[in-house]
Amino acid sequence: MARRPASSAPPPTLDQTTRVALLLGKEAFVRDAYLNRLKLALEKAHGEIQIARFRGSECDIADVLDEARSFGLMVTHKLIIVSEAADLVTGETNRRAMERYAQSPTESATLALLADTWHKGKLDKMIAEVGAIVPCEALAEPDAMRWLEMRASKNHNAKIDRDAARLLVDRMGTSLQRLDSELAKLAADHPVIDEQAVRSLVGKTREEEVWGIQSDVLRATPDYAVGQLREAIEISRHPPVLISYALTDLTRKLHAMARGLDDRIPPQQLAKTLKLWGPAGRAIEESARKLGSQTAARLFREAIATDAAIKSGLGRPQRRLERLAMQIASSR
Repeated sequence: MARRPASSAPPPTLDQTTRVALLLGKEAFVRDAYLNRLKLALEKAHGEIQIARFRGSECDIADVLDEARSFGLMVTHKLIIVSEAADLVTGETNRRAMERYAQSPTESATLALLADTWHKGKLDKMIAEVGAIVPCEALAEPDAMRWLEMRASKNHNAKIDRDAARLLVDRMGTSLQRLDSELAKLAADHPVIDEQAVRSLVGKTREEEVWGIQSDVLRATPDYAVGQLREAIEISRHPPVLISYALTDLTRKLHAMARGLDDRIPPQQLAKTLKLWGPAGRAIEESARKLGSQTAARLFREAIATDAAIKSGLGRPQRRLERLAMQIASSR
C-alpha cells in the first residue's frame, strides 16, 4: 500500500484509506462522532462492513491482529474497534507487535484504537503514516458555548442565547455528552432557550457541587471521606480537576481562618472576607480551630502539590485525591 506523504501539520483525516486510527482523549462525544465518520466512509467505499469490538484491558493483542488479518466471509472490509487501547500495547512485546502491524497493515481492515491516555513513541508516527491520530479532548468553555449554539440550531431545531449557553456550561462543565443531553431536554419545550429556562431545568452549579465535596471531607471520618470522594469520581463523574480545586479551596479557607484566629481577628470578619455564610462558615471555623495554623498550612501546601501533580499528569489522580482527603479528615 502506498503510504501518505508526510506533511508538516496535516489535519486528521478519516476515510476509506485509513488503516489504523488512534482516537485519543476523554471526550466520548467527540470520539464517537469521529468513529461514526470513519464507519460511514468505509460503508460508502465498501458497502456493508463487518464490525468487531475488543477491550484492550481484557484481550490479547494476538486476537486483535488475527482478526484484522483474517478475511471476512460475507463482506469485503472490517472495522475493528479497540477500547482502552493503551492497555493493548502495554509492554515491549505488545508494542512491537503493533508497530509491525502498522508498518504493513491489512488492506481489508481498518483498526480503530480508542484511548483516554497514551504513551507517545515511534508507534505514533507509524499510525500517522497509514491513518490518523485524532485528538478527542474536552473543549475550553468558550468553545463549548459556541458548540452549544451550533448544536441547538443544527440538531435540536432551537436557538440558545449566549447567556444561557454560558450558564449551561457553568452548571454542567464542558462534557459534550452531558451538554447535549441537557440541551435536548431544554429544546423539547423551549424553541428559544434563555437563561431562565436553564436555571429552572438544569441542576446544581459547579460551585454548589464544590461545596458538597468540601462538606463531605470536612465533616467525615477518613474512611467515609475517601468513600465519598470515590463516589464523586466513579458515580457522579465529577472530573478530578474539579475535586482538586474543591479540596485546594477548602484547605486555603482553613489556613486563612486558622491564621486569622491566631491574630485574634473576629470570626465573623474572617467569614465575611472568605465569603463564608451559614453552616459553611461555622464548619470552617470549627475545623480551623481544631487544626491550628501550622497543620492548616501543611494541608494547604499538600493540596497545592496535589493539584499541580494532577494537572501535570503525574501519578493517578484518584489515588492522589484520596490521599489528600484522608489527610484532611485525619488532621481534624
